[in-house]
Amino acid sequence: MSKSLFKSTSVVVSMTMVSRVFGFIRDMVMAQFFGATAGQDAFSVAFRIPNFMRRLFAEGSFSQAFVPVLSEYQKQRSREEVQNFINAIAGTLGFVLLIITILGVVFAPWIVRVFAPGFATQGERFALTVTMLRVTFPYLLLISLTAFSGAILNTYSRFWVAAFTPVFLNLSMIAAAIWLSPHMVVPVTALAWGVFIAGVVQLLFQIPFLKNMRLMPRPKICFSDDGVKKVLKLMVPALFGVSVGQINLLLDTLFASFLIVGSVSWLYFSDRLMEFPLGVFGVAISTVILPHLSRHHAAQSEKDFSLTIDWALRCVLLIGVPAAVVLGVMAGPLISALFQHGHFDARAVLMTQKSLSMFAIGITPFMLVKILASGFYAKQDLRTPVKIGIAAMISNMVLNLILIWPLKHAGIALATSLSAVLNAGCLFYFLRARNLYVPREGWGIFGLRLLFVNTVLGVFLWWSVGDLQVWVMQDWQWRCWHLIVLSVSAVVIYLVSLWVVGVRPKDVLVPVSG
Repeated sequence: MSKSLFKSTSVVVSMTMVSRVFGFIRDMVMAQFFGATAGQDAFSVAFRIPNFMRRLFAEGSFSQAFVPVLSEYQKQRSREEVQNFINAIAGTLGFVLLIITILGVVFAPWIVRVFAPGFATQGERFALTVTMLRVTFPYLLLISLTAFSGAILNTYSRFWVAAFTPVFLNLSMIAAAIWLSPHMVVPVTALAWGVFIAGVVQLLFQIPFLKNMRLMPRPKICFSDDGVKKVLKLMVPALFGVSVGQINLLLDTLFASFLIVGSVSWLYFSDRLMEFPLGVFGVAISTVILPHLSRHHAAQSEKDFSLTIDWALRCVLLIGVPAAVVLGVMAGPLISALFQHGHFDARAVLMTQKSLSMFAIGITPFMLVKILASGFYAKQDLRTPVKIGIAAMISNMVLNLILIWPLKHAGIALATSLSAVLNAGCLFYFLRARNLYVPREGWGIFGLRLLFVNTVLGVFLWWSVGDLQVWVMQDWQWRCWHLIVLSVSAVVIYLVSLWVVGVRPKDVLVPVSG
């Protein structure tokens, strides 16, 4: 029943919401202390590289390969076999990550040249990025093991633990900015140490829960284990599957490194706002449905498999479309209220608004990619999303080259959004063409209702927001108060509009099993 899915999703959304709130506080502190400066640009790159690899390997290809296999073991094997599989994965994954981490620290200058080639001609910013990358790169090892632990907990329906864990990253970086940075020769390097400390804390936090479930890994390196070989086989093509969005964002950083100082930071802060609805709802729903889809596949229940995807798509559209409207129309006021403090001035607000309004176009497609790709991964079909992902990545690069000249950093954001549209469209097409997903009745009227309520929401916000110059000239109390009033009003108008057109809770809480 989707009531269990809804309950699990609500838990993940609640915990993720807490994390995202602290994430906003973190970004506000970073904006106030460091602004959109060369130092902030350097940290953005030094953090994005291991964070990108974490999402690519740990939360991307590894999780999408590991969870379906672990679900099969859980359903079809003994507990001893499950434990042996977890032990082998822990040791093998840890060994590979340790090697990658050592190489990353040693070859940090070359890595920066690859991912931010524009920095190579700017000695001070390049050197600072290399220094911080050597501190942040071990985060890849720590957070990947954390993601491995979280995948086990999610498979056994302990969703809240993994969803709450990122709070510690935000708390660590806030503490580093406020209390550690004044004692550093280069204050912004405190953020890099905050990332490293967070990795340790996040891993230690999950260990007691694994012990309580009697699934604490006893690592052993075993590439010959059947389960390990199956996961590795699935991982290789999955590298370009669901993680294409992250590859595109890293390509954005590469192109932005050639633009004026501040461009990387403007993209970073606008991306952080885009990640809020994506992380809270899109990732939460995909995290919950993947184990369910995997179990339906193992049980050969095609109807339940399709209905689960249908339920997830409706949930995503009910959240993703209004999120895109809000971020698109309210980009300037949001950035002004949240980040316009200290070193983050009115010009930074205006420049960040340009990229956020372009990112808003891609919010719903990014969410849909998370759901649609899960359908393929649960079936252990990785070739299809890989091919689609490569096509989307190539389109992103081409669009970057075309749009960066007239629109600068905003063109980079628009290219990313358009490639997400292509990615989601192709995934949906192949799911339908292969009858892996058969839409339930009622999608036509559901679409018309969404169009109406989001039009009402957009018109209200456009009329209410007014001139951005007024926002940037006011003090922070005025900006925050008006943002709160607008946000509450927008939520009320959206919910009332849904009720008026006939959307009820049953549209989310419908049976998804036959």
